[in-house]
Amino acid sequence: MKKLRTVLTAALVIALSSPGFGAADSASAADRTAQHCTGPSGASGTSGTSGAAAPAVRDAAQPVTVWLAGDSTMANPGSARCPVGWGSRFDALFTSDVTVRNQAVGGRSLQTWLYEGNVSGTKGPDGECRLTSTAYSARWQAMLNASTGMKAGDHLFIQFGINDSSSTCPRHVGPARYRQLMTTMVRAALARGAHPVLLTPVAAITCSGGTATKNRGFVNETFAVGSATGTPVIDLHALSVSLYNSLRFCPHNGDYGSGPVGAFFCDDRTHFETYGAQRIAGLVAGEVRRQNLPLAGHLG
Repeated sequence: MKKLRTVLTAALVIALSSPGFGAADSASAADRTAQHCTGPSGASGTSGTSGAAAPAVRDAAQPVTVWLAGDSTMANPGSARCPVGWGSRFDALFTSDVTVRNQAVGGRSLQTWLYEGNVSGTKGPDGECRLTSTAYSARWQAMLNASTGMKAGDHLFIQFGINDSSSTCPRHVGPARYRQLMTTMVRAALARGAHPVLLTPVAAITCSGGTATKNRGFVNETFAVGSATGTPVIDLHALSVSLYNSLRFCPHNGDYGSGPVGAFFCDDRTHFETYGAQRIAGLVAGEVRRQNLPLAGHLG
């Protein structure tokens, strides 16, 4: 046994002195031995699955921008008390690392929002309003800007379908054209690593006896784009009608300037007072959470 130990010791000395076993190898062997004895955390007897120590401090949350594209039911308010779009009350529902950039504009259809000033008042042979130019509006160009527009990890909420139902130009948009334009916006967001979210149009208040009823178009078209592109859809049309019923807005005597309905809507039964805008924004945020969309982790 003593002879065997002598032979092994001699062999080890020869190996250590050979050119193929350098300082780096020695250090590596020592590290492995130390890790085996102490565990990855450096504490004796501590076990673990990785040799990398956890960072002492987590990186600060990356800032996120939520971009909103839509019409007056989403837009920031002007100088008047009413209307107040729900998008103006969206920012308050998130943590401080989220910035909401509300680019919704009153009176716009999907096409006039995208091609501001370039949609004519006449229809072409296809029944769609003619474009005098294919140049995008300044607002959409700004959102597409590589430096200051949508970036990876941002979110784009798209809600149209109210003004689009007009039979006359420039606001008129047909179903096929609506799907085409909405798909264009979705693909632009995806190409930049942003997360698009589609919303069906929020409902006005109409009653059938004691029940609030649906009254908007382009719901099926919105879902069709969502299905074709793999984009989540928030059915704000159905959600808003359900809210109106839960608040018992119907039956109604036609006075939209007073009572619970007057506190929620402007007197046109379509646009919102501040309270109404807050409740609609809450519906959207609630659905973000329910669907567990990427933005859900930023809700306050």
